[in-house]
Amino acid sequence: MTVLVASDLDRTLIYSTAALGLTMPDPVAPRLLCVEVHESRPLSYMTETAAALLAELTEDPYVVFVPTTTRTRKQYQRIRFPGRPARYAICANGGQLLVDGVPDRDWRRQVAARLAEECAPLEEVHDHLLAAADPAWLRKARVAEDLFAYLVVERALVPDEWLKSLAEWAGARGWTVSLQGRKIYAVPGPLTKSAAMREVARRTGATTTLAAGDSLLDADLLLAADAAWRPGHGELADARWTAPSVTPLTEAGVLAGEEIVRAFAREAGRLGRLDA
Repeated sequence: MTVLVASDLDRTLIYSTAALGLTMPDPVAPRLLCVEVHESRPLSYMTETAAALLAELTEDPYVVFVPTTTRTRKQYQRIRFPGRPARYAICANGGQLLVDGVPDRDWRRQVAARLAEECAPLEEVHDHLLAAADPAWLRKARVAEDLFAYLVVERALVPDEWLKSLAEWAGARGWTVSLQGRKIYAVPGPLTKSAAMREVARRTGATTTLAAGDSLLDADLLLAADAAWRPGHGELADARWTAPSVTPLTEAGVLAGEEIVRAFAREAGRLGRLDA
């Protein structure tokens, strides 16, 4: 039995300093391992316990660990996970499927064909974002992998009504909007992590899929998996979103990441015992 483990990264498996959520007294705070450095500065962390559990999980020959992220390929490749390197990785919200670090061209062509057929072009959405955003709170505007767009904003200054209006405008054109920290993403509806996960499952012969994620862009991934978990923070937790196959965790911050890896290991071990 092959088990595919597809996990979102930021605020699910790894955490920036701002997202750690260390609310406990300092003497009992978990020891942290830095797993990402950017511009010579530490950027993302796991607990040492989570790192050890992940390393053990990736050594299991019947487990296929697939990092699954909205990050671009370049942003993803800054991360150094413990354990065996992942052969497959899903980047750009499913738009890029990496095999041994190299983008799969056939997959990218399939994605491009679906986007051209099913939703408004990126240029139209990007232009609207720039025209509608208020310079008072807009800090950066970016296009990722020529697939989707996002804004970096001062979150406290962005009106909720503006976000609602943007979501309605985008939805009418086949796009979705997601707020994650200081970033507002506009992503084509057909661009999904779940489609890429199914492709990896097909290639590896995985008979069971496990997943985790915290944001609206992860919902399709969680629903597509046989079992899934979401942390006690993020868009999905704020909306109290769940599903029959999704376990909502009470833990938040970096301790939620540790509990997610523990759940992956526990479920993969249970399935292995059943198979034996």
